Amino acid sequence: MMSVDEAERKFRDSPLIIRDPALNGYVRSVLCKLEGPAKCAAVRLYLVRTPDFNANMAPNGAMQVWSGLLLRTRNEAQLAAVLGHEYAHYEKRHTLALYRELKSKSASAAWLAMTGVGLIAAIAMESDFFRYSREMEREADLAGVEAMATAGYDTREAARVWEQLREEMDATAAARGTTSRKDKDKGLFGSHPPSAERVAYLIEEAGKMPGRPGENGLAAYRAGLGPWWQLFIDDQLKRNDFGAAEYLLGQLAASGWTAELLCARGELFRRRGGVDDLARAEGFYAEAVDKVAAPAECWRGRGLARLKLGREAEGRADVLEYLRRAPDASDRAMMQMMAGGTR
Repeated sequence: MMSVDEAERKFRDSPLIIRDPALNGYVRSVLCKLEGPAKCAAVRLYLVRTPDFNANMAPNGAMQVWSGLLLRTRNEAQLAAVLGHEYAHYEKRHTLALYRELKSKSASAAWLAMTGVGLIAAIAMESDFFRYSREMEREADLAGVEAMATAGYDTREAARVWEQLREEMDATAAARGTTSRKDKDKGLFGSHPPSAERVAYLIEEAGKMPGRPGENGLAAYRAGLGPWWQLFIDDQLKRNDFGAAEYLLGQLAASGWTAELLCARGELFRRRGGVDDLARAEGFYAEAVDKVAAPAECWRGRGLARLKLGREAEGRADVLEYLRRAPDASDRAMMQMMAGGTR
């Protein structure tokens, strides 16, 4: 256990850790609803800014929740499903069993070599280190659903987490012209494959729970993550996965396209830069800027799209409007140059 403790000590200083008290407090509050104050207080929670879907809990009680998971869970009940699942692995000593198995295979040198984000992140994503058995996964899933029911959450949302991941993998494959890997054990969701079998037994289990349907906590979830949505979306756009990003934006816009989401969609198409993409991007930006309190970045994106389309005057005007609305922008010097001079 010493290697895990040492890795956690190094990990605490990682620049990827999100230290915002409000966001940390919100995620912890969900865990506390599930497990109760005493168990919750013993967990050392780390929110990590990385766009992949993952959460995990080390055998020493350190839990990681990645920002890509927060972007993909649609409401508080879905987040609760994942947190309950990971805590069940810890409470049922699955993580400890795997740690001991790893050491018994004389792989302790590899374990010790993982430091900072590398330790727990690599364990979670690398199948050779942290692949739970099918029995362990099912046991943790069902324990998580039971905890959700006790806490008053809608247990049907547990299956929906994995249904959404399957749909996202289909979207990625469609955009790339490949076969979906949703029933494979490797890839983005390799440590927790969203298999059809998993969805089926979670649906069955939810039907057995008392007090259905329970609450999904949508309003609380949106409020808790509100200030962080844009940053998490920007990180996702940088993953070069057009299909997944378009799917996720559509999911987030289920109740309507906000200025922020339209701006992000414009950015997605602008970055891909295909034959018709720039014109479509300009349209999304235009919809965004017509809304109240649109982010300044919408004018930046539209300006860049228009410049690329050869509409110099309109593009420069948009860039100047961006600089007017964001006087302290980190890219101010570059944008001033693109606008044709110092302003």
